[in-house]
Amino acid sequence: MPLSAVMYHYVRDLPNTPWPRIKGLLTSAFAGQLDYLQRHYEVVDIQYVIDAARSGASLPSNAALLTFDDGFAEHADIVTPMLVERGLTASFYAPVVSARERRVLGVHKIHFILASVDHVSPVRDALFEELARQRTQGVELPTDAELIVTWQTTKKRYDPPEVVFVKRVLQRGLPSGVREQVIDVLFRRFVTRDERAFADELYASMDDLSAMIGAGMTIGGHGHRHRWLDSLCVEEQRSEIHHTAAFLDELYGGDCGDWVMCYPYGGYNDDTLRLCAERGCALGLTTRVGLASFERPLEIERLDTNDLPTTGSAPVSEWTRRALQM
Repeated sequence: MPLSAVMYHYVRDLPNTPWPRIKGLLTSAFAGQLDYLQRHYEVVDIQYVIDAARSGASLPSNAALLTFDDGFAEHADIVTPMLVERGLTASFYAPVVSARERRVLGVHKIHFILASVDHVSPVRDALFEELARQRTQGVELPTDAELIVTWQTTKKRYDPPEVVFVKRVLQRGLPSGVREQVIDVLFRRFVTRDERAFADELYASMDDLSAMIGAGMTIGGHGHRHRWLDSLCVEEQRSEIHHTAAFLDELYGGDCGDWVMCYPYGGYNDDTLRLCAERGCALGLTTRVGLASFERPLEIERLDTNDLPTTGSAPVSEWTRRALQM
């Protein structure tokens, strides 16, 4: 039977936070989704999934795995206590730079930049202004028109096209180095100049992650600097994976044992798979939507939280029907 691995990111009481526009799962909806999952599935610990992938050990026919990306503080403060209260476990994936170095990831800077405005137009205008300033200093960049032709697109799954455009330009449309500079300029303008204080509020600390392990949760790898691994050369990927595994060894007190890699942005290639296997990685989590099989254990598909209902009494979803072969 396939595995239903569910992917989460932000889980928070959004209306009562300073950033209500962040796209996340309300705490009440998370509780309702746990009700739904416990009604229709058996939530399993990731070690059982590793054993099934490695040796063919059987899982329950309705097995579900809970996974949480990015190492947010709410994973320690909100999610873990809710899971412990229900006797459930989950796995959490924290990038090294956010947990240990207390730096805000570029992807999250983009989220909070966009969440700071009612409409994306001021951010888009500020982006073009900064690119114009960079060009006057001799930086070779695509023209605004070229960026629009390359990155303008139709609505994505959860974002309108103008938001998708800004995200894509800031994530992949600019040369490395310039991209980070532009994001930092926008972050300071729209969010805060105190990145360290913001990171301390946003991310779980090393002590938080250790406490989560003590509560029965599993911490896995999410890269060193949370980079698109498929955009890196082999040696850069090797460094990212090495630092990820070393971070987990440190967190687990010397040897993390079987460890799991959650690919940042879902980006990976054949080199990634080979390097992860060489470093002893047992499972790899992708962002491809689907039910997981174990034919390729380093390429586990996941469902997004939005793919499942958020109330225990909801009708059975299509994904649940597929998983349970109803």
